[in-house]
Amino acid sequence: MNPRSRLLATVAVGASAVLLLTACGGGGDKPKTNDKIAGADTGNKTSASPTASATRSTGRPKIELPSDLTLTFEGAKTGDSTKDAVLADSAERMRAVDAAITGTDPKGEAIEYYNTGKALEAALTWVKQFKDAGSTLTGEARYYHRTVTLSGKTSATLTFCADESKGYAKDKKTSKINKTPVTKNSYVLYNTRLDKSPEGVWQTSQIISARGAAQCQP
Repeated sequence: MNPRSRLLATVAVGASAVLLLTACGGGGDKPKTNDKIAGADTGNKTSASPTASATRSTGRPKIELPSDLTLTFEGAKTGDSTKDAVLADSAERMRAVDAAITGTDPKGEAIEYYNTGKALEAALTWVKQFKDAGSTLTGEARYYHRTVTLSGKTSATLTFCADESKGYAKDKKTSKINKTPVTKNSYVLYNTRLDKSPEGVWQTSQIISARGAAQCQP
């Protein structure tokens, strides 16, 4: 088992086997990795300095990411307004986790806004591991094959793939980037459940990942 897989296994145990899908780790105790970034804007690349997601409605947190972290989300528009809302809030959830890791949202306000239940527990655990290791994220990640299945008016499942071959962990003190070889495990399949809150936010409540999944390979 490589260092990154060991780290993910630790998160799985510490968060009741619900894996947080965010940048992967990859080296000893530090989350250095070739598995990458999990954040999101609602379908476009993010790369300003820092980049920020548009606030879609009053009260939603504004999520900013550092200029060296780019997240791309494909297939944001399905023609169904409910499915589009699920995709948008899932993307913001991914961005929220990365914002907490990189320090643009040090209090993790967006994480609590877009997560609930086991997914929130997993996200907080993952962010803490990066903090304890003195690491942050850099590079880029692409999210694709995003498919929403609605279950009634307030629940949905969302599966998607992540290309994390160009995302890396970076030492906060030295700014050294841990670049690792691209392998089949750089491509990840995510299975998530989202539940609509009374405020109308599609919060991720469950999240499981499978690295090296055949359907996500290039």
